[in-house]
Amino acid sequence: MQLVKSTTPKKIKTLYCLILTILVSFFAAFEPVSAQDNSPYSRYGIGDLVPPTNIISRGMGGVSAGYADLLSINFNNPATYASFQSVKEAKSKKLSSGRAILDLGLNFDTRTLREPANNNKFVANNALFSYVQVGVPLKQGWGLSFGIRPVSRISYKIFRTEMLKDPLTGLPIDTATTVFNGDGGSYLASMGTGFTVFRKEKHGLIEQLNVGFNAGYLFGEKDYSTKRYFINDTVSYNQANYETKTNYGNLYFNAGLQYLLPLNKKLVLTIGAFGAWGQKMNATQDILRETYLFNETSGEVRLDSVSDQRNIKGKIELPASYTFGFTLQKLSVPNKEGGWIFGLDFAQQSWNNYRFYGIKDSLRNKWEVRVGAQINPIPKRNYLSNVSYRFGLFAGPDYIQVGRKLPQFGGSFGLGLPLATSRQAPNQATLINLAFEYSKRGNNDNLLKENMFRVSVGFSVSDFWFIKRKYD
Repeated sequence: MQLVKSTTPKKIKTLYCLILTILVSFFAAFEPVSAQDNSPYSRYGIGDLVPPTNIISRGMGGVSAGYADLLSINFNNPATYASFQSVKEAKSKKLSSGRAILDLGLNFDTRTLREPANNNKFVANNALFSYVQVGVPLKQGWGLSFGIRPVSRISYKIFRTEMLKDPLTGLPIDTATTVFNGDGGSYLASMGTGFTVFRKEKHGLIEQLNVGFNAGYLFGEKDYSTKRYFINDTVSYNQANYETKTNYGNLYFNAGLQYLLPLNKKLVLTIGAFGAWGQKMNATQDILRETYLFNETSGEVRLDSVSDQRNIKGKIELPASYTFGFTLQKLSVPNKEGGWIFGLDFAQQSWNNYRFYGIKDSLRNKWEVRVGAQINPIPKRNYLSNVSYRFGLFAGPDYIQVGRKLPQFGGSFGLGLPLATSRQAPNQATLINLAFEYSKRGNNDNLLKENMFRVSVGFSVSDFWFIKRKYD
């Protein structure tokens, strides 16, 4: 006789905690954690791009095309969803058990901005939700994943103070301060599936081809304003505000594949690729030009609306992108041999095709080379032998081009820290992933140089949530 084992109260409580974590992370995506974030480069395009990979990949320089494992979710390449751990019944194709995964991440970064011309320096700090993703195996070789993540962030505030002069006499009149302010960003909520096209045994391992697709909704906001204040030394002037606010959104698709080829009993070569075609976002824009006075009690009080245009329809055209690469993995043997992974990616985005209401921006095509590795010591009883150690490098020009190219390069170091299982949940696996990244953007030929140190923290929790067991 076969019975489906019911979920225990402890597992129900755990599930509730996971759902609560997802909700908290979801709302955190729309709330600024730090008010000190200030990146002038976020003015261009759709903003400062958020790292598109999970924390494991970031520790390996961003390598993701050919990477997959059983305890995390590679949402860049949906073909990896086919690799979710599952067990089928001996005499049928029905799923007897499957490992569901909750994967989420957070970013903490410090930016140092310098002006090479006068050596001015500014330090900005930022904390940001990175992603939350859920993965579920549907059957052996077929998986489903869904989640939400930020794609870009706009956050800057720049002050410029100047002395206004009489055009006839050249004598100073009053001091004016111009404030350039930007806020917003974009987010992607998606769901995808991956499945195995063919599968066969080779060298005692499995050779297989996986394909996958993601479909979602990409949406965002761009809010730019320019305000001019007059420090009234002699005469009283009205303040001026010029603000443009744009909301956009539309469906978004990408696809990927992975081919796993065992070279022998210990080595596996995985070739992967994923990409997205060009997307057109439906946009609505409000443009406001006004004069106002500042009142200490009421704040900014509008005096006159010079121009107030609402619901201007248009399109935002996002470029096509693709990434391809590989990983070479040596499998570990408990108490005998350690393992390692080496990976290489090449990524390209055609930002020269970006259009905002039919207008080009100060952007260029972006490419990046990523190299990374993971080392797993010989698995033993001591804790450090069960930690994964990751390294990576990445280099390539940024997609922003203000006058000159904006070179970008950096390196990363990562750790995979497993937590011990409990007697109450022997199948539960919890992994804390850390990534430490240092990157440089720009050089002495650019208006601004940016050095950034980022710490990323990821939490991966998985368990066999549905288990069909036999009872006499």
